[in-house]
Amino acid sequence: MKILILNGPNLSRLDLREQKHYGDLDYPQLKKAIEEKAKSLGLDVEIKQSDSESELISWIHEAADKKQPLIINPAAFTHYSYAIRDAVTMLSAPVIEVHLSNPLSREEFRHTSVISGVVKGSIAGFGVESYHLALIAMQSLVN
Repeated sequence: MKILILNGPNLSRLDLREQKHYGDLDYPQLKKAIEEKAKSLGLDVEIKQSDSESELISWIHEAADKKQPLIINPAAFTHYSYAIRDAVTMLSAPVIEVHLSNPLSREEFRHTSVISGVVKGSIAGFGVESYHLALIAMQSLVN
């Protein structure tokens, strides 16, 4: 079973973002690290990124139709996209929310996630390891 990994807005530009929150990782390095960890766990992943809320929702709908597990970093949409939240509720397969940084240690507006209440769990604050931990958790949920 292929696990879908969705990344939201601005993650494709990690190398230009605040290094104190995101380190010196760029998006191709993030993708490679996720793919390598997935392979080491015997998992098949499909990684996508979009700055478009509607495109992310379309991909979530496709995952719902396929009953495909989802790991999602909604990025800024975490805090206000009820449309993404509603799309996530349509999935019958497990969903894990993931963040590179810890939103609770950042600006107050980042302290709210409208997504976390409709996912199996959330992992945040460990950089690329957040994705690795999500893969390990997903492996136990789908096997």
